Amino acid sequence: MFAGSGLIYIIVVGLIAGWATGRIMKGAGYGVLVDILLGIAGAIFGSWILGVLGIYTSGGLVPSILVAILGAVLLVAIVRALKRA
Repeated sequence: MFAGSGLIYIIVVGLIAGWATGRIMKGAGYGVLVDILLGIAGAIFGSWILGVLGIYTSGGLVPSILVAILGAVLLVAIVRALKRA
């Protein structure tokens, strides 16, 4: 494995999770850069939420994407709720 493969992995997971979140939450993506950033933030938030609940994934691409989607959907929902308040 080369040195940048971890970064590529993070970007791919972020892009897929961000795109999926865009589809789930409003029917379309937010744009490539925002999708990646949303997916990465979602992965961090989703991992934290699951950790608080005592749920830990075994790792791998699919579980990473699912956790990132969960976190990103929650983040978008929270931001939307705060905007309405």
